Amino acid sequence: MVSHSGLITVMDRAARKAAPRLRRDFNEVQHLQVSRKGPADFVSMADQRAEQTLFEELSRARPDWGFIMEERGEVEGDPAKPRFVVDPLDGTSNFLHGIPHFAISIAVEEPRPNGTWEPMAALVYQPLTDESFWAEKGRGAWVQEKRLRVSARRDLADALIATGIPFLGHGDFAEWSRIFGAVAPEVAGIRRLGSAALDLAWVAAGRFDGFWESDLGRWDVAAGLLLVKEAGGFVTDYRGGDRAIARNEFLAANDVLHSKLHKLIAAALR
Repeated sequence: MVSHSGLITVMDRAARKAAPRLRRDFNEVQHLQVSRKGPADFVSMADQRAEQTLFEELSRARPDWGFIMEERGEVEGDPAKPRFVVDPLDGTSNFLHGIPHFAISIAVEEPRPNGTWEPMAALVYQPLTDESFWAEKGRGAWVQEKRLRVSARRDLADALIATGIPFLGHGDFAEWSRIFGAVAPEVAGIRRLGSAALDLAWVAAGRFDGFWESDLGRWDVAAGLLLVKEAGGFVTDYRGGDRAIARNEFLAANDVLHSKLHKLIAAALR
Protein backbone atom coordinates (compact mmCIF):
# COMPACT_ATOMS: atom_id res chain seq x y z
CA MET A 1 0.00 0.00 0.00
CA VAL A 2 1.50 3.31 -1.08
CA SER A 3 1.81 6.04 1.53
CA HIS A 4 1.79 9.71 0.69
CA SER A 5 2.86 12.73 2.66
CA GLY A 6 0.77 14.77 5.03
CA LEU A 7 0.65 17.48 2.38
CA ILE A 8 -1.08 15.22 -0.14
CA THR A 9 -3.49 14.20 2.61
CA VAL A 10 -4.31 17.87 3.22
CA MET A 11 -4.88 18.47 -0.50
CA ASP A 12 -6.98 15.36 -0.95
CA ARG A 13 -9.16 16.17 2.05
CA ALA A 14 -9.71 19.72 0.81
CA ALA A 15 -10.74 18.47 -2.64
CA ARG A 16 -13.10 15.89 -1.14
CA LYS A 17 -14.62 18.55 1.11
CA ALA A 18 -15.41 20.74 -1.92
CA ALA A 19 -16.58 17.88 -4.15
CA PRO A 20 -20.03 17.02 -2.69
CA ARG A 21 -21.39 20.50 -3.34
CA LEU A 22 -20.03 20.39 -6.89
CA ARG A 23 -21.79 17.07 -7.45
CA ARG A 24 -25.07 18.45 -6.09
CA ASP A 25 -24.83 21.59 -8.20
CA PHE A 26 -23.95 19.55 -11.28
CA ASN A 27 -27.16 17.58 -10.84
CA GLU A 28 -29.10 20.84 -10.71
CA VAL A 29 -27.07 22.69 -13.30
CA GLN A 30 -30.10 24.32 -14.89
CA HIS A 31 -30.78 26.20 -11.64
CA LEU A 32 -27.27 27.60 -11.15
CA GLN A 33 -26.78 31.33 -10.93
CA VAL A 34 -24.25 32.24 -13.59
CA SER A 35 -22.48 35.55 -14.23
CA ARG A 36 -20.23 36.63 -17.08
CA LYS A 37 -16.71 37.84 -16.40
CA GLY A 38 -15.61 37.95 -20.04
CA PRO A 39 -16.37 36.59 -23.51
CA ALA A 40 -17.47 32.97 -23.22
CA ASP A 41 -15.81 32.83 -19.80
CA PHE A 42 -18.34 32.00 -17.14
CA VAL A 43 -18.16 31.86 -13.38
CA SER A 44 -20.80 29.85 -11.59
CA MET A 45 -21.78 30.00 -7.98
CA ALA A 46 -20.59 26.40 -7.80
CA ASP A 47 -17.12 27.49 -8.89
CA GLN A 48 -16.99 30.23 -6.27
CA ARG A 49 -18.26 28.02 -3.46
CA ALA A 50 -15.74 25.30 -4.30
CA GLU A 51 -12.90 27.81 -4.29
CA GLN A 52 -13.98 29.20 -0.93
CA THR A 53 -14.07 25.71 0.58
CA LEU A 54 -10.63 24.89 -0.80
CA PHE A 55 -9.21 28.18 0.44
CA GLU A 56 -10.59 27.66 3.93
CA GLU A 57 -9.41 24.05 4.20
CA LEU A 58 -5.94 24.64 2.80
CA SER A 59 -5.44 27.85 4.80
CA ARG A 60 -6.39 26.07 7.99
CA ALA A 61 -3.75 23.42 7.35
CA ARG A 62 -1.01 25.77 6.07
CA PRO A 63 -1.89 29.26 7.39
CA ASP A 64 1.31 30.99 6.27
CA TRP A 65 1.30 29.74 2.67
CA GLY A 66 0.23 31.90 -0.27
CA PHE A 67 -2.24 31.11 -3.04
CA ILE A 68 -2.80 31.62 -6.73
CA MET A 69 -6.46 30.94 -7.45
CA GLU A 70 -8.49 31.26 -10.63
CA GLU A 71 -11.22 33.45 -9.15
CA ARG A 72 -9.63 35.01 -6.07
CA GLY A 73 -6.31 35.75 -7.73
CA GLU A 74 -3.08 35.93 -5.73
CA VAL A 75 -3.13 35.77 -1.95
CA GLU A 76 0.26 36.58 -0.49
CA GLY A 77 1.83 34.35 2.12
CA ASP A 78 5.28 33.99 3.62
CA PRO A 79 7.55 34.46 0.56
CA ALA A 80 9.95 31.83 1.91
CA LYS A 81 7.19 29.22 2.12
CA PRO A 82 5.45 27.24 -0.65
CA ARG A 83 2.17 28.33 -2.22
CA PHE A 84 -0.97 26.60 -3.45
CA VAL A 85 -2.09 26.95 -7.08
CA VAL A 86 -5.79 26.14 -7.25
CA ASP A 87 -8.42 25.70 -9.92
CA PRO A 88 -11.66 24.81 -8.12
CA LEU A 89 -13.47 23.75 -11.28
CA ASP A 90 -11.42 23.04 -14.39
CA GLY A 91 -13.93 22.40 -17.13
CA THR A 92 -16.48 25.06 -16.15
CA SER A 93 -18.11 25.13 -19.57
CA ASN A 94 -18.57 21.35 -19.45
CA PHE A 95 -20.07 21.69 -15.98
CA LEU A 96 -22.51 24.39 -17.02
CA HIS A 97 -23.67 22.36 -20.01
CA GLY A 98 -24.21 19.18 -18.02
CA ILE A 99 -21.17 17.39 -19.48
CA PRO A 100 -19.64 15.12 -16.81
CA HIS A 101 -15.99 15.96 -17.38
CA PHE A 102 -14.42 18.40 -14.93
CA ALA A 103 -11.98 18.38 -12.05
CA ILE A 104 -10.52 20.13 -9.03
CA SER A 105 -6.82 20.91 -9.52
CA ILE A 106 -4.40 21.73 -6.66
CA ALA A 107 -0.63 22.15 -6.98
CA VAL A 108 2.01 23.19 -4.48
CA GLU A 109 4.99 25.20 -5.68
CA GLU A 110 8.08 26.09 -3.68
CA PRO A 111 10.16 29.23 -4.22
CA ARG A 112 13.58 28.98 -5.84
CA PRO A 113 16.50 31.40 -5.35
CA ASN A 114 16.15 32.74 -8.92
CA GLY A 115 12.64 33.99 -8.20
CA THR A 116 10.78 31.22 -9.99
CA TRP A 117 8.53 28.55 -8.49
CA GLU A 118 8.97 24.80 -8.78
CA PRO A 119 6.11 22.28 -8.38
CA MET A 120 6.55 19.82 -5.51
CA ALA A 121 3.10 18.26 -5.12
CA ALA A 122 -0.01 17.90 -7.27
CA LEU A 123 -3.54 16.59 -7.10
CA VAL A 124 -6.27 16.43 -9.75
CA TYR A 125 -9.58 15.12 -8.41
CA GLN A 126 -12.56 14.14 -10.57
CA PRO A 127 -15.63 14.42 -8.32
CA LEU A 128 -17.93 12.29 -10.48
CA THR A 129 -15.59 9.31 -10.88
CA ASP A 130 -13.89 9.71 -7.47
CA GLU A 131 -10.48 9.44 -9.14
CA SER A 132 -7.69 11.18 -7.28
CA PHE A 133 -4.55 11.66 -9.39
CA TRP A 134 -1.62 12.79 -7.26
CA ALA A 135 2.12 13.20 -7.44
CA GLU A 136 5.03 14.35 -5.31
CA LYS A 137 8.37 15.46 -6.68
CA GLY A 138 10.70 12.48 -6.78
CA ARG A 139 8.05 10.01 -5.56
CA GLY A 140 6.14 9.25 -8.74
CA ALA A 141 2.55 9.77 -9.86
CA TRP A 142 -0.46 7.76 -8.74
CA VAL A 143 -4.20 7.39 -9.11
CA GLN A 144 -5.46 6.25 -5.72
CA GLU A 145 -2.89 3.55 -4.90
CA LYS A 146 -1.99 2.60 -8.49
CA ARG A 147 1.30 3.83 -9.94
CA LEU A 148 0.95 5.88 -13.12
CA ARG A 149 3.18 5.62 -16.18
CA VAL A 150 2.86 7.52 -19.43
CA SER A 151 1.94 5.60 -22.56
CA ALA A 152 4.56 3.27 -24.00
CA ARG A 153 3.43 3.82 -27.60
CA ARG A 154 6.17 4.84 -30.00
CA ASP A 155 4.37 5.41 -33.30
CA LEU A 156 2.37 8.54 -34.00
CA ALA A 157 0.03 6.44 -36.14
CA ASP A 158 -1.11 4.67 -32.94
CA ALA A 159 -1.27 7.79 -30.77
CA LEU A 160 -4.31 9.55 -29.37
CA ILE A 161 -3.52 13.21 -28.70
CA ALA A 162 -5.43 15.71 -26.53
CA THR A 163 -5.63 19.44 -27.10
CA GLY A 164 -7.72 22.52 -26.48
CA ILE A 165 -9.28 24.56 -29.27
CA PRO A 166 -9.25 28.38 -29.26
CA PHE A 167 -12.67 29.93 -28.76
CA LEU A 168 -14.32 33.31 -28.42
CA GLY A 169 -11.79 35.71 -26.92
CA HIS A 170 -9.21 33.04 -26.12
CA GLY A 171 -6.23 31.66 -27.99
CA ASP A 172 -4.59 32.04 -31.37
CA PHE A 173 -6.71 30.15 -33.88
CA ALA A 174 -4.28 30.66 -36.75
CA GLU A 175 -1.41 29.14 -34.75
CA TRP A 176 -3.59 26.27 -33.52
CA SER A 177 -4.74 25.57 -37.08
CA ARG A 178 -1.15 25.27 -38.30
CA ILE A 179 -0.32 22.83 -35.50
CA PHE A 180 -3.50 20.82 -36.09
CA GLY A 181 -2.75 20.65 -39.79
CA ALA A 182 0.68 19.21 -39.05
CA VAL A 183 -0.31 16.78 -36.30
CA ALA A 184 -3.74 15.45 -37.33
CA PRO A 185 -2.65 13.59 -40.49
CA GLU A 186 0.05 11.75 -38.51
CA VAL A 187 -1.90 10.43 -35.51
CA ALA A 188 -4.72 7.99 -34.72
CA GLY A 189 -6.95 10.72 -33.32
CA ILE A 190 -7.22 14.08 -31.61
CA ARG A 191 -9.56 14.77 -28.71
CA ARG A 192 -10.79 18.03 -27.20
CA LEU A 193 -12.55 17.21 -23.91
CA GLY A 194 -12.50 20.62 -22.23
CA SER A 195 -10.35 20.18 -19.10
CA ALA A 196 -6.59 20.67 -19.39
CA ALA A 197 -6.06 19.37 -15.84
CA LEU A 198 -7.73 16.07 -16.71
CA ASP A 199 -6.05 15.94 -20.12
CA LEU A 200 -2.64 16.04 -18.43
CA ALA A 201 -3.70 13.58 -15.72
CA TRP A 202 -4.79 11.22 -18.49
CA VAL A 203 -1.44 11.64 -20.25
CA ALA A 204 0.19 10.64 -16.96
CA ALA A 205 -2.14 7.63 -16.81
CA GLY A 206 -1.39 6.58 -20.40
CA ARG A 207 -4.96 7.15 -21.55
CA PHE A 208 -3.81 9.92 -23.86
CA ASP A 209 -0.46 9.57 -25.60
CA GLY A 210 0.24 13.29 -25.81
CA PHE A 211 -1.11 16.79 -25.29
CA TRP A 212 -0.56 20.27 -26.65
CA GLU A 213 -2.21 23.57 -25.81
CA SER A 214 -1.36 27.22 -25.21
CA ASP A 215 -2.99 30.26 -23.60
CA LEU A 216 -3.75 28.49 -20.31
CA GLY A 217 -3.78 29.77 -16.75
CA ARG A 218 -1.13 28.53 -14.33
CA TRP A 219 -3.93 26.98 -12.26
CA ASP A 220 -5.01 24.94 -15.32
CA VAL A 221 -1.69 23.13 -15.71
CA ALA A 222 0.43 23.38 -12.54
CA ALA A 223 -0.76 20.06 -11.10
CA GLY A 224 -1.02 18.23 -14.41
CA LEU A 225 2.52 19.08 -15.50
CA LEU A 226 3.99 17.51 -12.37
CA LEU A 227 1.79 14.44 -12.82
CA VAL A 228 3.17 13.92 -16.33
CA LYS A 229 6.78 14.40 -15.27
CA GLU A 230 6.49 12.06 -12.30
CA ALA A 231 4.83 9.47 -14.55
CA GLY A 232 7.94 9.47 -16.75
CA GLY A 233 6.80 11.94 -19.40
CA PHE A 234 8.34 15.03 -20.92
CA VAL A 235 6.86 18.55 -20.77
CA THR A 236 8.28 21.44 -22.80
CA ASP A 237 7.26 24.51 -24.73
CA TYR A 238 6.59 24.17 -28.46
CA ARG A 239 10.29 24.71 -29.21
CA GLY A 240 11.33 21.82 -26.99
CA GLY A 241 12.67 24.12 -24.30
CA ASP A 242 12.00 24.33 -20.56
CA ARG A 243 10.00 27.59 -20.73
CA ALA A 244 6.52 26.10 -20.97
CA ILE A 245 5.11 28.32 -18.23
CA ALA A 246 6.93 31.45 -19.42
CA ARG A 247 5.87 30.97 -23.03
CA ASN A 248 2.43 29.60 -22.09
CA GLU A 249 2.98 26.69 -24.48
CA PHE A 250 2.59 23.13 -23.31
CA LEU A 251 3.62 19.94 -25.07
CA ALA A 252 3.53 16.67 -23.12
CA ALA A 253 4.13 13.02 -24.08
CA ASN A 254 6.54 10.15 -23.54
CA ASP A 255 10.12 10.63 -24.72
CA VAL A 256 9.74 9.19 -28.23
CA LEU A 257 6.37 10.72 -29.09
CA HIS A 258 7.38 14.05 -27.57
CA SER A 259 10.35 14.25 -29.93
CA LYS A 260 8.15 13.46 -32.93
CA LEU A 261 5.40 15.89 -31.93
CA HIS A 262 7.91 18.62 -31.18
CA LYS A 263 9.40 18.32 -34.67
CA LEU A 264 5.95 18.52 -36.29
CA ILE A 265 4.91 21.54 -34.23
CA ALA A 266 8.19 23.39 -34.61
CA ALA A 267 8.07 22.92 -38.37
CA ALA A 268 4.46 24.12 -38.50
CA LEU A 269 5.33 27.33 -36.65
CA ARG A 270 8.37 28.31 -38.69
